[in-house]
Amino acid sequence: MEWISYFEYTMNQNHKRKSPIFNCNNMVDPIKKILLNHPKNAFFNQNKINSEFKELNFFDAPDYNESLNEYEAFIDILKFHNIELYFLAGNNTNTIDSIYAHDPFIISNDGAIICNMGKKNRISEIENVKIFLKNNEIPIIGEISAPGKLEGGDIVWIDKHNIAIGIGYRSNIEGAKQLGEILSGCVKNIIPVPLPHWNGPNDCLHLMSNLSPIDSNLFLVYSRLLPVQFIQYLEENKIELIEVPFKEYETMACNVLAIAPREVIMLEGNPITKKLLEKENVIVHTYKGSEISLKGAGGPTCLTKPFLRLLPND
Repeated sequence: MEWISYFEYTMNQNHKRKSPIFNCNNMVDPIKKILLNHPKNAFFNQNKINSEFKELNFFDAPDYNESLNEYEAFIDILKFHNIELYFLAGNNTNTIDSIYAHDPFIISNDGAIICNMGKKNRISEIENVKIFLKNNEIPIIGEISAPGKLEGGDIVWIDKHNIAIGIGYRSNIEGAKQLGEILSGCVKNIIPVPLPHWNGPNDCLHLMSNLSPIDSNLFLVYSRLLPVQFIQYLEENKIELIEVPFKEYETMACNVLAIAPREVIMLEGNPITKKLLEKENVIVHTYKGSEISLKGAGGPTCLTKPFLRLLPND
C-alpha cells in the first residue's frame, strides 16, 4: 500500500472536486458569477441610441459617454465584492435594450432555459446568449416556444422549490406552463401572478418591477400593483414585506439586486426606501443610473444575470 500525506490527500481531493460553473435556484445567496452586457456592446454609439430609443419606449435618449461612466461605477461595486464578471459579446444587430441582460434566459441548478421574449425587438438577443452558454459549458435544458412568452424579469424564485411568474404583456400562462414542465424535477410550484395593464403593452412592467427578494424571509414590494392573493401567500409563508413608498416607485426603488442575504444594490435617489432597508439591517450600496437605468426602465436586477450563487460552505 502506498501512503500519502494528509496534505497530498487534501490537494488530490480538491483537484477532483470541480467548482460549480452555474447554480442558481434562489435570488439572495451570495453572487459568485454574473453576466452583463456593457453599454459599449449594447449602445455602441450615440447614433444608435438616437435611432432606437423612441421605438423601444425609452423615456429619453441615454447619453452614451455618461452611460459608460455610470456603468463602470456600477460594476465597481460588483468587483469590490469579488464577483466574477462575464460580458456578452458585442452584436450591432441587437437593440440598445440588450443592456438589460437579465431577460433572455433563466438559470437553474440544472442549466439554462431560453426565453421567448414578449418584446419582439429583443428576440435577436437569444443567439448571443446561446454563444455565451456554449462557451461557458452551461447546458440548455429547454426553450420556451410560441404561443408561450416568458421574460427573465417576470421570474422570482420565492425559494428553491417555488417560483412566482408575472403574467402580463411580456410573459403569459403558456410560457409559465412550459417553464413548469422543464423544471418539474426541482420546482414544486409555479405561482402565476397577474400583472395590471399599468401604462400599457409598450411599458416595461415585470413582476420584478414590484417585488425584490432581500433575504429568504424579507422581500421589498410595491403592493399597489400586486394581487391580494399573492401578498397573502407571501405573508402566509412568513415572508416579511417592506413597502416601497408611492413617490419612490417611479425612481425604481422596488428594483434592487441582492448580492448576498441582506446586502443589496439599488439606484440612488430613493432615501426613504434605503432607510427602510437599513432599519432591517440591510447593507445598501447605491449607484447613479440616470442613463443606464432610469431612461430605459431597467434597474440593477435588469442589468445583471447572476448565474452562480453559493453560500460559503457550498
